Amino acid sequence: MKKEILATKKERDEKIIRYENEPVVEIAPGMRYQIISSERMTVAFIDAAPNSVGPAHSHEAEQILLVLDGACEEAVQGKLYPLKKGDALVIPSNVEHGTYMSDKGCLILDIYSPPRQDYLVKLA
Repeated sequence: MKKEILATKKERDEKIIRYENEPVVEIAPGMRYQIISSERMTVAFIDAAPNSVGPAHSHEAEQILLVLDGACEEAVQGKLYPLKKGDALVIPSNVEHGTYMSDKGCLILDIYSPPRQDYLVKLA
């Protein structure tokens, strides 16, 4: 199979986003988010400090939470789900949930669909 031609630098610059270069937004104390959003989804890279807490909340968007490093406990509808590196948890739309980080902190990738409008407002 023949590879496609390499995109030009201009094309790459228009399409590739380095999330590390995105502004940091503290959504809750100790929880530093870098957010990328498209027409139909939002992705948040979260660096959560040890023992920080993501307060209980709900939102229209479905959410997939992926633990990239560290550990946390996700409270979903009154039950705790312990999560460690490599675990993923699907949280349905409008379900109350919150997060308790371990004493080592946690790196999380959250994926939302539809986009989190409340996050987009924080980026404006």
